[in-house]
Amino acid sequence: MVIEQNFTVPPSIAYESVQLRVYLIQALALHNTDFEFVLLKHAVDARSREVRVHIRVAIYINESPPASVIVYKKNYPDVQKKPVVLVVGAGPAGMFAALRLIELGLKPIVIERGKDVKRRTSDIADISRRHIVHPDSNFCFGEGGAGTFSDGKLYTRSQKRGDWRRILEIFVAHGASEAILTDNHPHIGTNKLPRILADMRQSILNAGGEVLFDAKVNDFILKEQSLKGVVLADGRQFEGIALILATGHSARDIFELLYHKNIHIEAKPFALGVRAEHSQNFIDQSRYHCPERGPYLPAASYSLVTQVPFQKVERGVFSFCMCPGGFIVPAATSAGEVVVNGMSPSKRNSKYANSGIVVAIEPEDWQQSGLSSPLAAMYYQQEIERAACVAAGGTQAAPAQLISDFLQKRVSAQLLDTSYQPGLSATDLNAVLPSSIAVRLREGFKVFDKKIKGFASQGQILGVESRTSSPVRIPRRNDTLEHVQIKGLFPCGEGAGYAGGIASAAMDGERVAERVAALFDNACS
Repeated sequence: MVIEQNFTVPPSIAYESVQLRVYLIQALALHNTDFEFVLLKHAVDARSREVRVHIRVAIYINESPPASVIVYKKNYPDVQKKPVVLVVGAGPAGMFAALRLIELGLKPIVIERGKDVKRRTSDIADISRRHIVHPDSNFCFGEGGAGTFSDGKLYTRSQKRGDWRRILEIFVAHGASEAILTDNHPHIGTNKLPRILADMRQSILNAGGEVLFDAKVNDFILKEQSLKGVVLADGRQFEGIALILATGHSARDIFELLYHKNIHIEAKPFALGVRAEHSQNFIDQSRYHCPERGPYLPAASYSLVTQVPFQKVERGVFSFCMCPGGFIVPAATSAGEVVVNGMSPSKRNSKYANSGIVVAIEPEDWQQSGLSSPLAAMYYQQEIERAACVAAGGTQAAPAQLISDFLQKRVSAQLLDTSYQPGLSATDLNAVLPSSIAVRLREGFKVFDKKIKGFASQGQILGVESRTSSPVRIPRRNDTLEHVQIKGLFPCGEGAGYAGGIASAAMDGERVAERVAALFDNACS
């Protein structure tokens, strides 16, 4: 007999199998019963002063649990001689699209402008150590995309777009911990993602697919409103039955190429602001209501949101990509701009906590700056990133300010210790950000300081957090997911405006691959 039941227990019971077994015996009167149990789900609840963990447990009475709860297996067919589908971009959308294409009997050729994950690491080190930004190999470009050197968060609010559990199991099949299957907010960690990505790449290669690195797309091959292939910077040309465009939110040259080719794109709202940094111990104390979180509780996180008016127009101000026990990293893709982002290792054991604190950006923002083309939101984003670089001295040092000083519009006399390796430059970020953003951030911080007492007095901010999502949408049909104008072009993932993180991008990649396969099957039948 199998019983599945929910319990709410202290952390010392939830995360200690021996103690949990004793608890189950007492709670279910199983004293004289032979049983085993499997933890199906767990979620920390810190809303009250006494922290509890909600768990769901499967209890197997007089029988053994299954050897594995994982359904997905790496069982890929040989597609070496099958029809080719080009996949531009080796981020989560592109990689998951490639694996799904293989399952459906098509050969993916993944074309990535950046380097494989191992070589990419040294280029990323150059940003912090030498303030050199490699335009095709950085925190945004390269194998795994922007998600590789991130927290590796896998939760999503868009589970209707695909099979979220399947995405998690594919990660597990390629080396991720099975813990992501039970954690309410699963994450892999930046230290583990590179090995997992290399294993996914090997699955593609073993099945007869191809993965090309240092392969930058310079042009599209178009014939009568149909996309037939791509031309690379080195002159090589590749053609296929379709092209899945999964270039991520920072591929500005691809957006410009689409625009100059008269391929329909649209400016898209996004969010922009700063990244707040506090000590992790402060966040733990404020969320768990105790001096130390102890051996069982994970590094505490937070989620903050409010509405703030400016010139009688309310906009959302909210936390974004919160990284407990993490680091702030430089995410610029070109010299002359400063961009910050956050990441965490799997153990989330840094002494710092950070999160983007951003403001919703709408068309009137870039229109007031005199920008009106489909690339207007992108140029608005770029202008602020360049202003941040100038304000901080023209290197990858980040303009920074104590939150309390930001509220008072004064340059900080002394900044706090930071996880941001390129260094900080004391700057009044009110002078870097447009007034519509700065005013809303100031009011937002006042609200957040009431929700987390000391949030404004105990932290500092770094600028700018601008790559929250793509500033461009590449429109596609709702039924086929093909571009509204160009046949054979399948916009995909975060860069096309249809995802907002690793999990949703992966699901979108799978959906697009399935539509490509369906259209090909219909054409051949």
